[in-house]
Amino acid sequence: MSGPQRVTRALTGVDLDHADAGRVVDYYLGGTSNWAIDRILGDQLSDVAPSIKAGARAGREFFERALRYCLRTGYTQFLDLGSGVSTVPLVHEIANEMDIESRCVYVDRDPVAVAHAQVVLEEREEPERYDVVHEDLRNVTEVWNAAMSSGVLDSDRPIALLMVSILHFLAPDDEVSRVIRTYRRVLPAGSSLVMSHCTVDGAPAREREQFHKGMEIFAHSGNALYTRSPEDLRSYFGDFELVEPGVVWAPEWRPEEGPSAPVLARRPEASCLLGGIGIKP
Repeated sequence: MSGPQRVTRALTGVDLDHADAGRVVDYYLGGTSNWAIDRILGDQLSDVAPSIKAGARAGREFFERALRYCLRTGYTQFLDLGSGVSTVPLVHEIANEMDIESRCVYVDRDPVAVAHAQVVLEEREEPERYDVVHEDLRNVTEVWNAAMSSGVLDSDRPIALLMVSILHFLAPDDEVSRVIRTYRRVLPAGSSLVMSHCTVDGAPAREREQFHKGMEIFAHSGNALYTRSPEDLRSYFGDFELVEPGVVWAPEWRPEEGPSAPVLARRPEASCLLGGIGIKP
């Protein structure tokens, strides 16, 4: 059993009459955890802004390369904020290939994403290694307390905090800087912070125009998206030491960590997505 059939049995009282940005991304990535309403929105976006679909793929590839980098450099604990209903492989599946002692807690506010994770994790029957928290990442104290009380993560050891392709869905009123600063404060020393974020600064004119059209469609669907500058993303890392090559276009971030050349490798700025990793002193 897969996709909506697999997840629906775990859903109660969930509104599936409105599209969700996370499920649109799942559709773009070839996943099955999306509904007709999500695919309709995804197709509308692709018609006017194909750069958004390419950016979603570039974001997923950055996510997997960054995760493999963290595993290769010794991280075994992962906290995935805004985990969504991403198509496989999920964090724990990639991590388990490289370290059978790895642990992960997923966090999402979308009931569909939470139900999806619950079903997948129930099949593994390893509650001591994996868990899912139904919470909004903006509620830092609640997220952190729930993740730590799960017994999966050890707050005295470094944790890789993943905030990939999620921050651009937070509005200016959400005090993004404060939220991230609080996460930086509670993370144990030696932890890593993995972030990516949409931007149109420095993007080619065609993709910039497409992206703005896509943002209008997103807004009308109730899924507002906000771009921020490279300087904003760098500031979110605070005093964390940036891993080389720093904050760059997603396809440019350590392409050697992936199994093949990244999407948009020859035109990385067309991804409209920046990414990087910082290490807490």
